[in-house]
Amino acid sequence: MPIKSQLILSAALLLAGPLCAADVPNPLADANGKVVTTPDAWKTNVRGQTLQFFREQVYGVRPVGKPAGYQAKVLREDPLALGGLATLKEIEITFTGPNGSGKIHPVLLIPNSAKVPVPTFLLFGFVKPDPLAEANVRGGWPVKEILARGYATVAFEVSEVDPDRADGFGDGIRAIFGKQPAAADAWGALSAWGWGASRIMDYLTTDPAVDAQRVAVIGHSRCGKAALWCAAEDERFSYVISNNSGCSGAAMARSKQGERVANITSHFPYWFCQNYQQYSNHEDRLPIDQHQLLGLIAPRLLYVASATQDDWADGKSEFESCVRAGPVFALFGKTGLESTTLPPPDKALLDGGIGYHMRTGKHDLAVSDWQHYMDFGDKHWKR
Repeated sequence: MPIKSQLILSAALLLAGPLCAADVPNPLADANGKVVTTPDAWKTNVRGQTLQFFREQVYGVRPVGKPAGYQAKVLREDPLALGGLATLKEIEITFTGPNGSGKIHPVLLIPNSAKVPVPTFLLFGFVKPDPLAEANVRGGWPVKEILARGYATVAFEVSEVDPDRADGFGDGIRAIFGKQPAAADAWGALSAWGWGASRIMDYLTTDPAVDAQRVAVIGHSRCGKAALWCAAEDERFSYVISNNSGCSGAAMARSKQGERVANITSHFPYWFCQNYQQYSNHEDRLPIDQHQLLGLIAPRLLYVASATQDDWADGKSEFESCVRAGPVFALFGKTGLESTTLPPPDKALLDGGIGYHMRTGKHDLAVSDWQHYMDFGDKHWKR
């Protein structure tokens, strides 16, 4: 479909959505309201402004990228892990900052049956990654299924980067590189976790067994929010997956049901910068909305998934956000979602640059979700 036709279709979809288009920021408009019509103009005049709005008002400004004291090394390598299915690498990443030093210990598995370099899924994990534990399937990391599809996978524990608790500031990277009292736009834990994933990506670009041009970053729930923000900040990730990320993740803020800004900032204020709290019960005052976060992924691959019993995350609002991100993908000559009609449960939309499905069940990262994500990778990475 020609770019102009895609933009016209996307505009019509916005007008038909739950909100009047005038109520929602235009993902193609700059801070002065000027709508751009070319990819170069969007990248030059809109993307940076949108990114900065999210930094200053939602996730916080990172004080550092790859630090000068960064080092990565393989602590242990097992070429016959999981009964010979994979080569396992236990990696240690170290870094230093003004207030101390830190470590991250990702675990990488490369399928022995695949020709290297191999496309790779990087998982934000809630627990210490242990590929030998059967509980990994229940924990959202079904390593045998991933390896069987010919993909490599790497996982890390987010709390090793920055603790997932309100009093954890002094024990993570925000303490190493930050200062107290924190500024109103200082980075929160979600941004800190994404920073950690980027440091793992620094290592992956040096490993000859990994195809650094085909690395996907994936997270569930709060980690799904972090994965989206990570990929918005770090364009080296060519594919980003948001699983049940809901409020302040893939779901629209303005039209959302279930959890809203007031809920999330009262229970988990440390996930965000302090400025975000001013939008509690006032989402309409946000200078941006989450469809623009999805738009920051364009023209790379994006997949958003919901669940039928996850009303708190609000799958319909996540789907709406995908639809409203479509004009940015269209600007690059790509289709966003292949359909603007919410698909029936367990039906995956795989043909566009934005993938989507709503799984039957609860708030979870299931093996069936992973199969859809790998199907999408197969199709668009042309495997």
